[in-house]
Amino acid sequence: MDNRIHAYHHPLVPNKNTVQQKKASNFSDVLKYQQEIELSKHASDRMTQRNIVLSDADWNKMNEKLDQAKNKGVKESLVIMNNAAFIVNAENKKVITALDKSELSSKIFTNINGTILID
Repeated sequence: MDNRIHAYHHPLVPNKNTVQQKKASNFSDVLKYQQEIELSKHASDRMTQRNIVLSDADWNKMNEKLDQAKNKGVKESLVIMNNAAFIVNAENKKVITALDKSELSSKIFTNINGTILID
């Protein structure tokens, strides 16, 4: 490991205009990322195994409802849609697992504090 101190350093603060432009684009990227629903590996595997496919409109509806649930203090939610059900962490919009709707009658859901029904 080289522990020498170097005398020449690049300026640490770029010019002011560059910083403002980068902040604006980075903030919008971060905001967009935070608004999207993320699938856990487990949920992705379950969706593949159970042939669960959602349209972009379905994902958008779920995203909107998760925002509403989060605003009401919901942390873990059961989301029931026409053809599937999901356990979703509403705070970070991460789908934990996915079930085919036919499996709902034989399951018990624990550790949820909200349910979202989407037609």
